[in-house]
Amino acid sequence: MAPRMIAIYGKGGIGKSFTTSNLTARLALDGYRVLQLGCDPKHDSCNTIFDGHSLPTLGEVWREHKDQGTEERMVVGDVIFRNELPGNIPIFGCEIGGPDVGRGCGGQGITHGFKVLERLGMQKWHLDYVVMDFLGDVVCGGFATPLARSLAEEVIIVVSHDRQSLYAANNIARAAHYFRSMGGSTQILGMIVNRDDGTDTADRFAAASGLPILMRVPLNHDVRVLADSCKLALQVDQFNELFSDFAGRIARREIPPCTDYSPLEYDEFLRVFGAEEPPGRPTPATKADLFAEEEAQATPLLMEFDLTPLRQVHVIDPRQRKVQEMMEAIGIHVTGMDAEEHDGITVTSGATEIRIGEMADLDNKMAFVAALARSGQTFSMIDVRYADAPSYR
Repeated sequence: MAPRMIAIYGKGGIGKSFTTSNLTARLALDGYRVLQLGCDPKHDSCNTIFDGHSLPTLGEVWREHKDQGTEERMVVGDVIFRNELPGNIPIFGCEIGGPDVGRGCGGQGITHGFKVLERLGMQKWHLDYVVMDFLGDVVCGGFATPLARSLAEEVIIVVSHDRQSLYAANNIARAAHYFRSMGGSTQILGMIVNRDDGTDTADRFAAASGLPILMRVPLNHDVRVLADSCKLALQVDQFNELFSDFAGRIARREIPPCTDYSPLEYDEFLRVFGAEEPPGRPTPATKADLFAEEEAQATPLLMEFDLTPLRQVHVIDPRQRKVQEMMEAIGIHVTGMDAEEHDGITVTSGATEIRIGEMADLDNKMAFVAALARSGQTFSMIDVRYADAPSYR
């Protein structure tokens, strides 16, 4: 039987990994076979259940295999790891990870990671639960993979009594509502209020949106110290009882799916905090606001281009010609092109190197190059040889 898939979402830094780690550990201690799946490029979800170890990420391992041409020989033990909780209770962990900092797209790394796990037979693994720890304040399709593809059976959102975490929760609820309307099967169970300080902000949001509060985790200095030192809060009796009760309700399916929630529009969201959006549109800035008077008068409306001729590359191979045409179509002038047996096609545009690789997934590769070129970022190398995990520097 396929494992039960639960996704934990929430704003960065709100305590998703803390919540996920204590929930998975409690489920494991209660006799269930559990995998914690870190789905955040920071790849620090599993640190606590592995006594502070930072696990090698699936993305890193896959890229190493890809460079050696051995990606088809990856096995479960390359990316899934095991640790022992007190009493020799096994718990399993995996960090999907992402590209190196500042390079590539984290969301695409998540999407690719799930493809690799499926290829390794995730749905057939002898597990009771896969609990996914997801970044929830990035508007990116990759991080919505469990919702978009109904990989998660249930979603739990971690919040606190602050506007930013509740804003993220509202966006997550909106995404879940959308994919549900498109035929998806993922259900939201509700919210966990972390660092509960006794105020009622999350309660007001719950009442307005229809999202129930499932558990309140109190603000506690000793538990924060434990978490910072990669230790489970289950060591504290109050928190062990709290997570034991919640894990039991999950296991017995005593928490019904939330079906009548309604994501809030912006003005409705502001009213939760006693605020309202001012009428009308913001005042546009003028050229005089942004330039000195004489510069404002002299500033041309058209961009100035360097018209120094660049060397034009001439290609005969039809595959290379197609790459050149697609590059020119997105505004990248090709000044050189090489094709090697192992690395495929490499394009140069002035001082910039663009590693295309094989012709497979060429449209997706070009879409990434085009998006990066339009972003305004500076770069000297783009690597799209692996369309599911592009990078740049």
